[in-house]
Amino acid sequence: MANYTAADVKKLRELTGAGMMDCKKALDEADGNVDGAVEALRIKGQKGVAKREGRSAENGAVVSLISDDKTSGVLLELKCETDFVAKGEKFQTVANTLAAHVAATSPADIEALLASEIEPGKTVQAYVDEANANLGEKIVLDRFAQFTGGYVAAYMHRTMPDLPPQVGVLVQLDKENAEVAKDVAQHIAAFAPKYLSRDEVPAETVENERRVAEATSREEGKPEAALPKIVEGRVNGFFKEVVVLEQAFAKDNKKSVQKVLDEAGVSLTRFARIKVGI
Repeated sequence: MANYTAADVKKLRELTGAGMMDCKKALDEADGNVDGAVEALRIKGQKGVAKREGRSAENGAVVSLISDDKTSGVLLELKCETDFVAKGEKFQTVANTLAAHVAATSPADIEALLASEIEPGKTVQAYVDEANANLGEKIVLDRFAQFTGGYVAAYMHRTMPDLPPQVGVLVQLDKENAEVAKDVAQHIAAFAPKYLSRDEVPAETVENERRVAEATSREEGKPEAALPKIVEGRVNGFFKEVVVLEQAFAKDNKKSVQKVLDEAGVSLTRFARIKVGI
């Protein structure tokens, strides 16, 4: 089997707009060489591959779909090359159709989603490839989130009034509270936390922050005896930047997000934030 990574597959998809499975086959044939895989796709006659080489799909839209009973929801990003296509009805129809398919089929991951049938005899990958051809731009589907259980809500943010939402947030609470769900989702959209709690932060990330904090403190000439306390304070500051429960709440920075949830008698069990192209 050829030696290549998921990053190589992603790069090849971005370079060519070809489907994931086609990219994997091309990398297999090219023994993991991305340039060779591009050539292999061109030789096989993949539509538009030559024209799409080097193009960047950094525009697009985030769409959401929440079930009527608010117990499940989907957040999905569909990327394209220009904001002109992104704000078009056809592109947004494709994005919403894909979100509805995720809601109906609950795929395990992006590979399972792309391989699933959205219509009899047509995979999601083939459906996206059709959008590539019909819209005349590279269309990329490589990210989605789906929550089931508890109380699920979404917040969609438009960075420009004439564009579809560019930032989407999906939150799951342990019990229904529409106001808190909206406030917390808006907070997440604005402050972009990476983790729900300290427990989710990888140990190696924490250790690296601790090393940086200690090295910085020594560079600043802090007293040796005071280093442990200073380092711990800086690591706690890092947690307050990246952990949503420890962040200062957007609407009242005297309270943490955890405090707001506690006062409302609810818990945030998970969240997802997607910003187009990032």
